[in-house]
Amino acid sequence: MRQVTVTIPDEYYDNLVQFLKPIPDTFIDNSQEEYNRSIEKMVLERIKNAKPEDYISWEESKKRLHTKWNK
Repeated sequence: MRQVTVTIPDEYYDNLVQFLKPIPDTFIDNSQEEYNRSIEKMVLERIKNAKPEDYISWEESKKRLHTKWNK
């Protein structure tokens, strides 16, 4: 048995899965997709709960990164 990893555009995913399902002993691992959904849910929750004082400007962010990585 062989294992293949394929990266395809989202719009082709469902068609590919439907094509592969009838093949005996085929396992389709959706863990990355589920992981991505959980990350998206977490980020959206954080955005929803963020307060204006939690945000910093892009200029301030660049300055902090520069300070951190250019010691």
